Amino acid sequence: MNTSEFLSLLKQHQNKSLLFEYTEGKFVGANYHITEIKNIIVDSVDCGAGTDFWKETIVQLWESPKEKDKKEFMSAYKALGILNKVDGIKPMVRDAEIKFEYSNSDFHTAQLFVNDYAMDEQSLILKLSVEKTDCKAKETCGVVDTSEKVVAEAASECAPGGGCC
Repeated sequence: MNTSEFLSLLKQHQNKSLLFEYTEGKFVGANYHITEIKNIIVDSVDCGAGTDFWKETIVQLWESPKEKDKKEFMSAYKALGILNKVDGIKPMVRDAEIKFEYSNSDFHTAQLFVNDYAMDEQSLILKLSVEKTDCKAKETCGVVDTSEKVVAEAASECAPGGGCC
C-alpha cells in the first residue's frame, strides 16, 4: 500500500477506530500513539552490483505504558489529522510505500508492510506483515531458488512422462 492509498482509506473511514494487526490475531494496543513519521530515501547497491532507488513512508507506533489499560483505539479521523499536520511540515511522498514501525515486549522491532486490510462497522484493521530479506541478484550470484513452488515444478517436469528425460 502506498501513502496516498493509506490516506484515502483513512479519509473514507474517518468514523472508524484504527487498529493494527501486527501478526495474525495480535494487535497493537489501544494505548498506541503515532510518535514519528519518516520520509525515507533508499539508495542501494545489491550484492550483484545492481543499484536501486526508492522512497518509503514509515509511521512509528508506540504503546504508552501510562495508558496500558486504555480500551478505546485511535480513530481514523485522529490519525488522518496527525498525518495531515506532518504533511504540512514535511510533505509525504504520495506514491511511496507506507510501512509501520512497531515493537513490544513480545515482538521485535520491525518495519511492517501493509499486507491487507479489513473492516467492520466500528473498525478499520490494517493487517501488517514482516517481509523476509531476499537476494535481489540471484541470477548474477548463481543462487538457486529452492522455494516449494520451484521445487514442485522441477519435480513434476522430471516425473515419468514429464518430458525432461
